[in-house]
This record gives sequence, C-alpha cells and structure tokens, in this order.
Amino acid sequence: MLVRRIAARPDVERIIGIDKEPRPDILDDVDILTYLEINTAEAWEEEARQHHPDIVIHTAWQIRPIYGNKELSWKWNIDGSDKIFDFAFEEESVKKLVYFSSVSSYGAFAENEIDHFFTEDEPFRKTQYLYAEEKRIAEEHLNAKYQHAAANGNTTIVSIVRPAAITGPRGRFMRIRFGLQAALAGQLKGSLIYRLISSMVSFVPVTPKWLRQFIHEDDVVNIIEKLAFDDVSWQYEAFNICPPGKPVLGDDMAKAVGKKTLPMPAWMVRIPFFWFWHLTRGRVPTSPGAWKGYSYPIAVDGSKLTRLLGYEYMYSSFDAFYYTDGEYEPYVPVEQRRSI
Repeated sequence: MLVRRIAARPDVERIIGIDKEPRPDILDDVDILTYLEINTAEAWEEEARQHHPDIVIHTAWQIRPIYGNKELSWKWNIDGSDKIFDFAFEEESVKKLVYFSSVSSYGAFAENEIDHFFTEDEPFRKTQYLYAEEKRIAEEHLNAKYQHAAANGNTTIVSIVRPAAITGPRGRFMRIRFGLQAALAGQLKGSLIYRLISSMVSFVPVTPKWLRQFIHEDDVVNIIEKLAFDDVSWQYEAFNICPPGKPVLGDDMAKAVGKKTLPMPAWMVRIPFFWFWHLTRGRVPTSPGAWKGYSYPIAVDGSKLTRLLGYEYMYSSFDAFYYTDGEYEPYVPVEQRRSI
C-alpha cells in the first residue's frame, strides 16, 4: 500500500523495495519500483546504494516466530534491522528513517488495566512473547545507533511508529491469513486445522480484561507519507499510532463478527494456545507468551502524533474494524461491504 501511494507522488523518481518474498502482483504496474528479492539480513546494501535513496522506511519483519528456530527469527529481525539502521545512518543521501515498531512491547501483564493508556514516555517491558521482545530490542539498537551517529554529526531524522492492530478492506479481504479477526469471523479456509478452529469459535471467547485497538490501513499510509515527506520539528521521536476514543471490547468484537460472547478466565486461554502451537509446529501462531496478549490489555494513547504532526485520524478503532470503507473497498465483494 505504501509503495503504490508513494509511487503516485510526482516528487518521487525511484522506489527500492526489499523483501524476501517475490514481488507482489499488486505492484506489477509500478514502473518506478526496483524490487530486490532478498532478506534484509543478507547483502543488499550495495545495490540499494546505487540509487542514493533519500528516505528509508523499515516495515520488514518476521512477525510469527519460526517454530523451533528462534535464532533464525532473531537473525532476520534483529540483524536485518541493524543493517537497515546502519545503512540509514551511514549513507549521506538518507535524510529520514521511518521504522515500524509495535505497541505489544509495552507488555501484556495481569496488572494492566483497561482504562490505562500507555504513552510514549512509558518504557517497554521485557516479555516472553518473542515478537514483542524483538521489537523492544530493535528499538534499543536503533536508539543507540542514532545517539552514536548524532554525536558524529549525522542529522538523519528518525520517526518510530508503534501501531495498534492494523485493519481495513485490503488486510481483511484481499489478504486473508491466520489472525484474530479472520479466526473469530470464521474466514479461515483450507487446511483441516483452520476449519477446526473456525468451528471452535462459534462464540467469541472473552477474558475479563479483553481489549483491542485498531487503526485503519488508510490512516497508517497517510501517517507514513506525512512522516516521510513533510517537514517535521524533531530529530528522533516515537509515536503510538492509534485513534482516540473507546477501544474495541469483547461485546464489540462479538457484534462485529456476528456472534455471542463466551466469558472465560485468562489462564484458560493458555491451554489451547500451547497445544495449537506445538501440534501444528507453529502453523497456528500461538507462540509462547502470545496468550497474554489475548488475556491482558495493552491500550495506548495515540494523541502525541496529532499534537506534533497535526494528523487527525480518519477512523475510530471500532469503525476501522467493523466497516469496509477505505481506498481498497472496491475490492470487497458487494455483499460483504459495510459503510459507515
């Protein structure tokens, strides 16, 4: 989505895309895209350097831990991020770095409360959940590299975004994969295990502190475009990107997927997460520590972005999750559209 938006700008001459997966079909008509099919943890710098990029946007991540191989996940995510950060600070052409972090690194703990909204001033906390832990470490590395570069006269502007759960018509209907929303909505197709999970969630399991916040994919694209191309007043800032207002609670989720809620204690979630992780060898992404994110709330305050960047969110948390409005709504089957 970012590639297509940025390619439409008249002030952009070239986009260098780096990904370990083949070039997506949706980008076939983007003529100014130079696509490097390579893992960010490998050697890509020389080829990228030939184009003298002005802006680096780091979205690449192995979100789901690789079953039985934490070392490989660490290499791809931490080593790959280190290489991107080093490139951004070492290349004289680079003026801005935008990095995608995560709100999950605030930590899902039993003492978290639904009415506490984490701000960027609060520290990340160490957790068992590998995704959150790797994002925490990556931010530490980024800060250290920035401090070193700035001390040596580097003026690259760094903007970190920590998104709530990203949703919208493209994510929900054009790219269905295993995720909370798809599972609860019964959209999982294909394998026997996916069909089994869909049959198990005829009700929405809800723990006492169940909470989700969502940000619409169009808001994310708008925000990143502004961070990348607008003049900004800072050198290094982190932003929770999450719309203001009421988060999505259990009853809201049930309404969205057309089901009733099934209350359950937090500890009970741990059991199916454990078994699905091991029985499917990680195909169902319920990795160690992930159950806490379903059981304990992480609510964040995204108002800093509005104060410093002047961006007003287009969609509330519930509207982003429930309705199909947005740039990619034409791709949603007519019978499945829900307009605000």
